[in-house]
Amino acid sequence: EKDGKTRSLYSEILRDEAVARLNDLGKVSDADGYLERTFMSPASVRAGFLIREWMEDAGLRTWVDSMGNLHGRVEGMNASAQALLIGSHLVTPFDTVVDAGMFDGSLGIISAISALKVLKSIGKLGELKRPVIAFSDEEGVRFQSTFLGSAAVAGILPVTALKISDKSGVTVQDALKGNSIEITEDSLLGLKYDPASIWGYFELHIEQGPVLEWVGFPLAVVKGIAGQTRMKVTLRGSQGHAGTVPMSMRRDPMAAAAELIVLLESLCKHPRDFLSSGSNCNEQTLESLSTSLVCTVGEISTWPSASNVIPGQARNSSVTFTVDLRAIDDVGREAVVYELSNQMYKICDRRSVSCIIERKHDANAVICDQELSSRLKSAAYSAVNKMVGQIHEEVPVLMSGAGHDAMAISHLTKVGMLFVRCRGGISHSPEEHVLEDDVWAAGLAVLAFLESHM
Repeated sequence: EKDGKTRSLYSEILRDEAVARLNDLGKVSDADGYLERTFMSPASVRAGFLIREWMEDAGLRTWVDSMGNLHGRVEGMNASAQALLIGSHLVTPFDTVVDAGMFDGSLGIISAISALKVLKSIGKLGELKRPVIAFSDEEGVRFQSTFLGSAAVAGILPVTALKISDKSGVTVQDALKGNSIEITEDSLLGLKYDPASIWGYFELHIEQGPVLEWVGFPLAVVKGIAGQTRMKVTLRGSQGHAGTVPMSMRRDPMAAAAELIVLLESLCKHPRDFLSSGSNCNEQTLESLSTSLVCTVGEISTWPSASNVIPGQARNSSVTFTVDLRAIDDVGREAVVYELSNQMYKICDRRSVSCIIERKHDANAVICDQELSSRLKSAAYSAVNKMVGQIHEEVPVLMSGAGHDAMAISHLTKVGMLFVRCRGGISHSPEEHVLEDDVWAAGLAVLAFLESHM
């Protein structure tokens, strides 16, 4: 009975073959002994060949655009109807990360291909009422630019991006040309899909967090992607000898940095304590911040960085650190940045330390479409219900604190996302892992979602 149920749920394609393909992709690397693939690298190109072969095996017509994005299309019953986009990234998410995981990005595109292959195997691929376009895009973090491929498809990538260079001086345009892909300003503009031709966009991705494992559910619907602000804080004081300057006479930027970082932690843990009076935040914004606001200091550096020297202002002496601040409410995020900056300046004034705060990056939050999210929730429920029998739990609804291709595609069309449970919430690591049955659940959910378009 179990074997019959397994066969009826297409486990050979959605689980066994999908897991095998994920393992095959995980072996395609630019490095020996660990996974690393970057924009237009030899491993990225080889991985693209594999994905293209699997797309064609699922019945898709494929092509590579002039940004290196791989597309596969099936026409369905009405080739002129608005198309459904399904996508994810193929290169490893950060070219500075050694030992990347093999599920980040890859799971989304493999699950989509597997679901389409099931429809082909049962003769229903042509019954889709709208075209489906699966695409695997090229991220640009080799060039310190995320969403390079999906931004081009969405029409928001500036032509100046082609001239951005990596650490070796190779530009985006050079990297493409090295793979026999010629791109010009005109052809870049031509990559954008016509918004009138697209019905919506769906992305499946590992959660990259611990919530699904904690609640014991394999899938979740994403309600939105947090907005983000990145800042660089530079502090300068008075450099001196660690043994000869009395504590009461010091203007120590490192001690100031420590106080500022603790301030950041306090504000982000308890935003109401800082914003409830005198801010423009209403109750809804404060409630949103209390559940979605996260703040991180990921880098800190000092100069001259010697154990017996108080860092200060001589030459380039200073302390610098980064702030990464994310929240689903953009108004609230701006209020936090304003309050944090004011408090930082006050602390530095009290300590007689100069403070420069630079905003390096801002991205607004993206709220997922209600209709798409409702269909995805039903699809996730259907998938889990088929696998384990009648379930009484609600499909979890989560916010994404990490950025995704859907952020870029939201400039083109409505978006929706599903998360898949990953062990320990670990990502960007060789310890990144998704259970085989959760890969199966993901494939079943994509299949159910596609069947809702028949």
